[in-house]
Amino acid sequence: MKNILILSFLLISWVNYSQVIPDEIAENSLKETLHYLASDDLAGRKFGTEGIEEAAQYIESIFSTHNVQPFYETYRDSFQYKGETGYNLIALKEGNDPKLKDEFIILGAHYDHIGIVNEEQTVAGDSIANGANDNAAGTASIIALAKYFANKETKRSILFVLFSAEEEGLIGSKHLAKRLKKEKVDIYTMLNFEMIGVPLVDQSYEAYLTGFKESNFAKKFNEYADAEVFGFFAKAKEFQLFKRSDNYPFYEELNIPAQTLCTFDFSNYEYYHHVDDEAELMNYEHMQNLLAKIIPGIEAIANTATKEIQLNTKQ
Repeated sequence: MKNILILSFLLISWVNYSQVIPDEIAENSLKETLHYLASDDLAGRKFGTEGIEEAAQYIESIFSTHNVQPFYETYRDSFQYKGETGYNLIALKEGNDPKLKDEFIILGAHYDHIGIVNEEQTVAGDSIANGANDNAAGTASIIALAKYFANKETKRSILFVLFSAEEEGLIGSKHLAKRLKKEKVDIYTMLNFEMIGVPLVDQSYEAYLTGFKESNFAKKFNEYADAEVFGFFAKAKEFQLFKRSDNYPFYEELNIPAQTLCTFDFSNYEYYHHVDDEAELMNYEHMQNLLAKIIPGIEAIANTATKEIQLNTKQ
């Protein structure tokens, strides 16, 4: 009888634990999305190629299927660069508060990569830089969060943005930041997801935040999430990573807290801009657990009555 009770307790505990991770961010869902985006069929998703167009159509189909509405007339925010048309993809989860719904949170990631490498970078006949960690991992995370928040009520509105032409010099995010400024859209804050496919090693926090000291974002977010989700990483400051990803144009143009979270620390993954940056090397358990810890912080940002996340005085 005692053994039966213990077994029942363990079974109930297992069921409760399995319910902690929402289906939308579960390993299998992230893996399916990431494997498609980083597949050889998309040939590295370089700006201006058929591969990135196929990626765009795939992302649009997921947004549409999960009833996440376009922010503009379609999901596509188009721009021109070097004679090619590029597309940021923007989906909207409208808030339910009469006033706060006009304040927007941006959750973003770039979905382009570098495509086909030159002969010197080819390895064993493989010339496709699949970009699993950079940045199919971030893209899959934004898609998962869009699916999750599609079924949740929030006071503020959330924009789920996938940027193109990041690898060309933040071209897509520069375009959108200027457009939103011109249109006087009230963007509260922006959180960018970059290279989160492998975990940090020997750190007390889950991910580092670039521009850590530019705002109180990490402090407030960790309070909201009741966990040490974001921390300070010295190399991020040393290498000026704050200025090197899609968060920065929003900081510059809109003067808002706009920062990037990352778990690539230059020592825990050796395939940056490399043909071996493959989907099979991603740690999907880490990704789902990271997103599970991030969600409460996002929910608090979306529902807290006042804008508690603020810039520190610019140096």
